[in-house]
Amino acid sequence: MAGLQQTNSEMILLSWVRQSTRKYPQVNVTNFTTSWSDGLAFNALLHSHRPDLFDWNAVASQQSPVQRLDHAFSIARQHLGIEKLLDPEDVATAYPDKKSILMYVTSLFQALPQQVTMEAIREVEMLPRHTRITREEHVEVHEQHFSQEVSFTFLLSSCCSKVVVSLPT
Repeated sequence: MAGLQQTNSEMILLSWVRQSTRKYPQVNVTNFTTSWSDGLAFNALLHSHRPDLFDWNAVASQQSPVQRLDHAFSIARQHLGIEKLLDPEDVATAYPDKKSILMYVTSLFQALPQQVTMEAIREVEMLPRHTRITREEHVEVHEQHFSQEVSFTFLLSSCCSKVVVSLPT
């Protein structure tokens, strides 16, 4: 049951991200690992809700992935009060840590408007399964970090219980 709740929470979170970043053609978030490594998704997510904070084109076109990630984390800290939970160098890799990305995106979710449409949720449900499954989900994990999982599940379940879903009128 906890696995189902986590899957549903991830789907809602992914739906919110995709809905928020839809107007940024360089950004296509399909998971909580590789979709974030170039820094564009974090910046697009921030810019979609707070376009007054920075010039999207300057960030998207002129910076390296590490610089874009540092930019997003700095903006989130300065303007939203979200601590730098991630190091840009740890995210700008082929396979960033899924739990770390989820934790940070959950912090953004709590600080930014949370409206999610049913259309966005259906869109995530229709993504090819192989797109949503990442490398680490194929590997059997024998050692689990209980405290990380408990805190993540608590944080995600507490934030996602406040989601506003817009139904078509």
